[in-house]
Amino acid sequence: MRVFVAGATGVIGRRLLPALRSAGHEPIGMTRSPEKAEALRAQGMEAVVCDAYDAAGLARAVTDARAEAVIHELTDLPQDINMRRFEREVQSTGRLRREGTHNLLAAARAAGVERIIAESIAFAYASEGDWVKDEDAPLATATLSAATEPIADLERQVLDAGGIVLRYGQLYGPGTSFTKDGSWATNLRKRRLPIVGAGNGMFSFLHVDDAASATVAALGRTGPATYNVVDDDPAPVSEWAPVYARAVGAPLPWHAPVWLGRLAAGRLAVEMMNELRGASNARIKRELGWQPRYASWREGFQTVLG
Repeated sequence: MRVFVAGATGVIGRRLLPALRSAGHEPIGMTRSPEKAEALRAQGMEAVVCDAYDAAGLARAVTDARAEAVIHELTDLPQDINMRRFEREVQSTGRLRREGTHNLLAAARAAGVERIIAESIAFAYASEGDWVKDEDAPLATATLSAATEPIADLERQVLDAGGIVLRYGQLYGPGTSFTKDGSWATNLRKRRLPIVGAGNGMFSFLHVDDAASATVAALGRTGPATYNVVDDDPAPVSEWAPVYARAVGAPLPWHAPVWLGRLAAGRLAVEMMNELRGASNARIKRELGWQPRYASWREGFQTVLG
């Protein structure tokens, strides 16, 4: 299958293109950068240079690629998000999720492509009720509205087009902020990342290669459908943060009261540490037969970082 990947040089895209080729598909990577396109070609990949905001150019690119499927991995996030400037930090990606999605879906329609897969996130569920959510649970509407409003808009557009939404968990592995030299490790080493309050916020992790394998698996499914793509082991900050610190050779995180965390990092950081919900992968395992290579972040951190 000829698969057009928008965002081919992002964190997931870099792992996805080789995975698609290994599975017998023909990936075509889209990037805004001529230099990155040349790097893809040097790896033997097809590549096109296009901007997601150039609707006419994007339509030509998808048509000229003779695409049979379109995968949307477009984001524009900093490696280390400053939670005090959260709305500003996610603004560019929010625009991509609204306008870039619209343009990409229009390009797919113009090219006659019906198989569409798009990236979403599995850590935007409303902070109420169960600590681990399935895909039918509501998204947050207030706490992280700067992120979840564009997410909800992206998902609505994709599902209305008969596509598949993949809600990826917190990514670790090459190119992510969870590496030995990533922002999380750096902040732990500098003692800038305490566990605030009880640290009950639930994280669902995912290795980037597992994100790629789940995306390949989704090509065999027709939509509309929504899947959490996470490992089997959601865990609170108080549990995973010390394990991660040991894996990257950082001091164990210290504990800070809520008032100090709110003063130092802001309200959103405190809520993330104490109210974030995890996600269940039961649906994707049942319906797509997908299994993560790293069933738990415990194994993954030790193997990838230890």
